[in-house]
Amino acid sequence: MLEDFPALFLPLNVKVDSSSTVSLPPLPAEDGGASCSSGLPEDLSTTELPKAFRVRSRPAGADRPGRELLRRVNSRRSTSGVMEAVETRDKETDVQSRGEAAIKPEFLTTKEKFHQSIDSELQKSLSNNSSDNNQTDEIPEPEPKKPKHDPRDEQNSGPAGSKRLRGQNKSRPHTKPTTYEEKRLCLSVLQNRDCSFGEKCFFLHDVSEYMRSKAADIGERCYLYDTFGKCGYGLSCRFAKAHTTADYQTLEKAELVKALEGRSAVKNSLSKDLQNSLRKRRVVFSRSEEYLRTLSKDQTQACGREEPEDAGGKRPASEESQSGPDERPPVKTVGPLTDADVIKLRPCEKKKVDFQDKLYLAPLTTCGNLPFRRVCKRFGADITCGEMAVCTNLLQGQQSEWALLKRHESEDLFGVQVEGCFPDTMTKCAELINQNTEVDFVDINSGCPIDLIYKKGGGCGLMTRTRKLEQIIRGMNHVLDVPLTVKIRTGVQEKSNLAHKLIPEMKGWGVSLITLHGRSREQRYTKLADWDYIGSCAELARPVPLFGNGDILSYEDAAKAKQTGVSGIMIARGALIKPWIFTEIKESRHWDISSGERLDVLKDFTNFGLEHWGSDTRGVEKTRSFLLEWLSFMCRYVPVGLLERVPQRINERPPYYLGRNHLETLMASQNVGDWVQISEMLLGPVPNNFNFLPKHKANAYK
Repeated sequence: MLEDFPALFLPLNVKVDSSSTVSLPPLPAEDGGASCSSGLPEDLSTTELPKAFRVRSRPAGADRPGRELLRRVNSRRSTSGVMEAVETRDKETDVQSRGEAAIKPEFLTTKEKFHQSIDSELQKSLSNNSSDNNQTDEIPEPEPKKPKHDPRDEQNSGPAGSKRLRGQNKSRPHTKPTTYEEKRLCLSVLQNRDCSFGEKCFFLHDVSEYMRSKAADIGERCYLYDTFGKCGYGLSCRFAKAHTTADYQTLEKAELVKALEGRSAVKNSLSKDLQNSLRKRRVVFSRSEEYLRTLSKDQTQACGREEPEDAGGKRPASEESQSGPDERPPVKTVGPLTDADVIKLRPCEKKKVDFQDKLYLAPLTTCGNLPFRRVCKRFGADITCGEMAVCTNLLQGQQSEWALLKRHESEDLFGVQVEGCFPDTMTKCAELINQNTEVDFVDINSGCPIDLIYKKGGGCGLMTRTRKLEQIIRGMNHVLDVPLTVKIRTGVQEKSNLAHKLIPEMKGWGVSLITLHGRSREQRYTKLADWDYIGSCAELARPVPLFGNGDILSYEDAAKAKQTGVSGIMIARGALIKPWIFTEIKESRHWDISSGERLDVLKDFTNFGLEHWGSDTRGVEKTRSFLLEWLSFMCRYVPVGLLERVPQRINERPPYYLGRNHLETLMASQNVGDWVQISEMLLGPVPNNFNFLPKHKANAYK
């Protein structure tokens, strides 16, 4: 019977029907010869086999057809297996050559179907809420979204041979900050005091008039009121219903306010007295002047120049006032003389910081703000650093620049990063930070690739100006009581590395930590980071710790990076795409985080943003703008459960795919209008004149 015949012996294209015969295809020719006769006896060489065929019933000495069939089946199966493997390999190679993440086929879709799915859900939600909106006060709706387009479609547009835009979105219009409230309430009303400007004040003092023109509240609960017992924004808060009575009086939780009295969660704020002193240039930089005098004397001796004598045969007063590094200039002092005034710390007595095996959240311009760092601290970041601050702006007392130095109480190991290109300004800035802020280390940005910084000689430009870099490092070390760190790249040009030449010299200049980004300035964020080169530089840097940076998006990437011999890992874009990467690295696992959990992460960010920037209209929209900047990176994340190959690589672009629910699909959109829709879930509808263009347009995929 056919059922007694082993299934393994049947060729792949055997046709079995209800009749009592089995049809076999002709055998292929072997060894380049003519077609063979199938190896069966002549009486059974036809393609018709009887139903009662048995392998054991063959005459002795005849070739067993089962063996021949087995050979044919194995040959065809091995061939088909090789073909399938080749097709799979070609498919993966094709996906990798296009720079796309490998997503399971059942989730893939087209651009049209992707946006159609999102818009259909949006229309359903709008239709469900239409009846409720008709019953409430009419609120002006924002302008309809523009037709969706894919930024990748613009790559092939334009004149032939035109260079693809990379880096920052420089073509965006630079406009002044938008005002979302035509009439604002005077601060004196919120603080229950008399207005110092009187009738000349431009703001409203009539509470009833302000409440009539105020935008509708966003929610029923105020995060500031629930956390601190009171909301400092009072009636102007966009959640004012939670802490305002019918007669416009602000409520407080007396017990909670008393428990938190005197506590300051944010440090390193710029005081008005210091700001005025900086603007009027009344701040004394005694230690900086001490170092700069020795620097100028060394330069004069090196050049062999002498100052001419005046008519009376005396030296200029500037030369007579110079003193050695151990002599302090006459400075007016206030209060008793202490040891700190006369005793200088030796390098071995400076504050020590253990950087070994730490996870370092990189200083990220725009996106690395204080609320985002708080989110990363919750997920396990060990070291945090403020955004890059320009030293000249700090010395001028600019409030916006000093805001980059603010530190939250949860940041237990915190540093600030400064940028500059001259020893005098950088040394004075370091002394200013040392005297007026609480930081654990100060970092020099010698790796910034931005043209505005590089063309002035700062950032990556310092790597080619080793004389200036040495003077800056020695000067800042002279005035700082905390460790000094340096962040560099492999070099300026792609095929001309400089880091291995600088690192041995920086060890002698007094650097406590070196961070190396495995790309050159010319590469920006294209191509992969050179971790082999980072490993060789780590050998040269010992015993000074060296952190590696570049392309870390999973715990597997981090494990491979640690094998190069680095002391620790700095994470930048990986934290923007998935801030829970710190948890994954510490727990050595891939976290298939749900869309609801990701929305909770964004909710925490908005709460921290309202606490940091304010819960009034201005603070809400500022929080929204920073949230949208973050979403421009976070949309690149592909959930682990959707990946055909784990983990996702940082240089792999996610194709169009439909998530496991609508929210997951919405978070995968790279359209600005969909990011705004996510922000409206957390911060309410956008104002009529709202406009957003992402600042970063990084070419992360190549």
